[in-house]
Amino acid sequence: MNFKVAVIKGDGIGPEIVTEAQKVLNKAGEKFGFSLDYEDVLMGGCSIDATGEPLTDDAIAVCKASDAVLLGAIGGNTSTSPWYKLEPSKRPEAGLLRLRKSLNLFANLRPAYLYEELKGACPLKEEITEGGDGFDMMIMRELTGGLYFGDRKTVEEDGVLKAYDELTYNENEIRRIAKRGFDIAMKRRKKVTSVDKANVLDSSRLWRKVIEEVAKDYPEVSYEHMLVDNCAMQLVRDPKQFDVILTENMFGDILSDEASMVTGSIGMLSSASLNETKFGLYEPSHGSAPDIAGQDKANPIATILSAAMMLRYSFDLDEAADAIEAAVKKVLEDGYRTVDIMSEGNQQVGTKQMGDLICERI
Repeated sequence: MNFKVAVIKGDGIGPEIVTEAQKVLNKAGEKFGFSLDYEDVLMGGCSIDATGEPLTDDAIAVCKASDAVLLGAIGGNTSTSPWYKLEPSKRPEAGLLRLRKSLNLFANLRPAYLYEELKGACPLKEEITEGGDGFDMMIMRELTGGLYFGDRKTVEEDGVLKAYDELTYNENEIRRIAKRGFDIAMKRRKKVTSVDKANVLDSSRLWRKVIEEVAKDYPEVSYEHMLVDNCAMQLVRDPKQFDVILTENMFGDILSDEASMVTGSIGMLSSASLNETKFGLYEPSHGSAPDIAGQDKANPIATILSAAMMLRYSFDLDEAADAIEAAVKKVLEDGYRTVDIMSEGNQQVGTKQMGDLICERI
């Protein structure tokens, strides 16, 4: 089995962490009988320096011709970098927005998990997280509809400023994200929590109706509805109850940030954005950390776990993905830490050594 992967190393720590992820992918490929052909693509600040644009048409074409995209991080120091003196459409982050749109990436997956070994970093009380393996949930956010993409305007009426933001979803937009959510639940613990505000919003009532229709096609998956305000509370009261949280754009934006904070270390959190095919863009949830770039300090685990998500969701190589995730857990159990998750009694290692240690355990 051979797959084509477009690799966007990007800026800051991006090249270092992606190099480690590729090392781990290659080791998994040797063991599980698949190979990956990588093609490097420029995006972000490095693309601005080379071409004057944060993302070129040629780069988009390479991504579209690939089976998946693996991304490190883009951008620099917003206070000092010359990239941020350019107009907004020419800045590094504009490249990522354009790429998501060009590839029609409508489903955003943000896992949030707490490793037993790292629960000291979790801000929740110990009695909430003790027992078992902490918690492990997936937040599935619709990425291209809702309030963020509706019409908006500010007008003056009778001498008073008035602002309008339009929130619309059609049933097809809801159905495609719902199917994705239930498909992902089938690969996990087979539970979906659909989050809405159906006691107030018409868009949420349609959301709930479509979710119930889609659920009929997945008899093995149990599902429940939860109001968004209750979900925000439950995430800090009892995060272990969740498997897949399925929700619309703005609610997902807020809840995924809350969930990532509950884990205590953003350097550990992967993410994926998917379209209607098996294609996906996989990236860590953290930024480019220009202050530590090139110093062998960056934590590559979020990128390595994003690569494991790529194997699972784009290539259906679940066994290889499991092996990478288990290797990460074993490295933590054995007491190895990068500086961002270092604690007393453990051994601090650099970016490259962390990659090597994970490879040894696959």
